[in-house]
Amino acid sequence: MAISIFNLFSIGIGPSSSHTVGPMRASLRFSQKLQELDLLKEVKSIRVELFGSLALTGKGHGTDKAILLGLGGETPQDIDPNSIPEKLEKIRSSKELILLKEHKIAFNESRELIFHKDKLLPYHPNGMRFTAFGMDGILLEKVYYSVGGGFVVEHDEAKQNESLDQNKTKIPYPFKTAEELLKHCQKAQKSIAEIVLENEKVWRSEEEIREGILHIWEVMQLCVKRGCEQGGILPGGLNLRRRAKNLYDKLSKDAPKKEMAPSTFLEWVSLWALAVNEENAAGGRVVTAPTNGAAGGIPAVLHYYAKLTENPTEDGLIDFFLTATAIGILYKEGASISAAEMGCMGEVGVACSMAAAGLTAALKGTPLQIENAAEIGMEHNLGLTCDPVMGLVQIPCIERNTMGAIKAINAAILALNGDGLHRVSLDQVINTMRQTGRDMQSIYKETSLGGLAANVPEC
Repeated sequence: MAISIFNLFSIGIGPSSSHTVGPMRASLRFSQKLQELDLLKEVKSIRVELFGSLALTGKGHGTDKAILLGLGGETPQDIDPNSIPEKLEKIRSSKELILLKEHKIAFNESRELIFHKDKLLPYHPNGMRFTAFGMDGILLEKVYYSVGGGFVVEHDEAKQNESLDQNKTKIPYPFKTAEELLKHCQKAQKSIAEIVLENEKVWRSEEEIREGILHIWEVMQLCVKRGCEQGGILPGGLNLRRRAKNLYDKLSKDAPKKEMAPSTFLEWVSLWALAVNEENAAGGRVVTAPTNGAAGGIPAVLHYYAKLTENPTEDGLIDFFLTATAIGILYKEGASISAAEMGCMGEVGVACSMAAAGLTAALKGTPLQIENAAEIGMEHNLGLTCDPVMGLVQIPCIERNTMGAIKAINAAILALNGDGLHRVSLDQVINTMRQTGRDMQSIYKETSLGGLAANVPEC
């Protein structure tokens, strides 16, 4: 199976790729399936059931909103975040849904959107069941799993361990392990970025790939910019104050100073991560990288490369994205990028590893140094739990992205100061991550039943 860079880096809305973006895509897919089978006009009602982590933290992650919007035909990449409150208010006040913007049905959210907090579906903690009813009973029933990063898998695919979102097109350099990836580099005398680029050319021209990557980078920059401009309190009930604007104002005031204090780069990197994740928590436009909960780390490290390193180039940015993609693919293939399966090491940990590898590549590191940086980035996030207070992607998620970004830069620096030879391989770390995720109690995997979520008062 092949995964594109534009699967791992996709434009959507906050606050969660697995709990917002994935459910929106699943509900849209269900509506589209009804249309494909020529059943849409026959639908009288729809029941949606959420299971496991989606049920336990769905309200805080906006799953309910995403379901309503997706059934109505909205997509995460195209919807205007500013229009969402009005669209939801119209659905809820009228108790009516317009499926795919063309067929109106009654929809009583309290009865027909059901949160099964004590039940799981068999193949993943993020399960959803959609049932459409006509005059004479069930028209269509589908089960979907949101498996992290906005990827959605149908029940039969999950049963066979296959995913529609992972394109089955043959690629010139297939790899599932870092060892295989490095062998391709050595045999073909190509960098990791060049290997990924050749694979990506199966779907798009090189010009289209570059344009797509630069568009993603542009959206990341706009997200940081907006995050630095917005003040006030984040939604959800924690009354958490946004901090990026005040920090940006402070750093901008100090910017003209000729010499930067050694700690100032830490403040800038932290600012860029804060800005993104505050936007994500507010339901704004973000790039899944590789998830929404971890969306701030990679943009922060990219800003570090573009603004605080010597002689940054557009080619360096492209290499960063392509190399980070290779590492993300390894985690998708070897473990998971879902916090409901792996805890936060599957989100911030993976983003840290991807960013460390990307920065090392942009700074002209060798394939061995890149693999070393990725290994360091994850090794020191192993066991990281996902325990969001009140099920909101705010505490500890926002600050955790700043920590991940700083670790990624440190990992790249360590790797670049070595020759690439090291004792623990990236494949060993990914295997350890997978085993740790399986051993981790479910209360620490995006259920808000343990950790900070259980020990921090909600008000």
